[in-house]
Amino acid sequence: MTDPIFHLLPGFPASMSPSSHAAEADGFVFLTGQFGRDLDRPDDPLPDGIAAQTDRALSNMARVLGGLGLGLWNVLSVRVFLTRFRQDYDEMNLVYARHFTDGARPVRTCVGVTDLVRGALIEIDCVAKRG
Repeated sequence: MTDPIFHLLPGFPASMSPSSHAAEADGFVFLTGQFGRDLDRPDDPLPDGIAAQTDRALSNMARVLGGLGLGLWNVLSVRVFLTRFRQDYDEMNLVYARHFTDGARPVRTCVGVTDLVRGALIEIDCVAKRG
């Protein structure tokens, strides 16, 4: 295994936890969880509703990947965490499906959780692969 690289991307707000934006080894890139905050104005309130927060979280994920020279097409695996699983699952899926093409959808796990940072309704992390 190659030595891990811990990415702290310039121009991005610090993670909410004491973590890197991404970690990388052997061409695999692991992103820290993304939620619905505005990366340009991270202290602003989160958008209302699961659709807006899902779209923002996935857009944030794509932006972090872009900062590493990658895109959503490089994503192999996604984990989705929902605080209101039964209420928000279907609507989240509608928004999620717009971000990944039919022929390149990563594997995914989606679980219900009791709470997320800043009262977010959703958090999404992923594993991507270079090359």
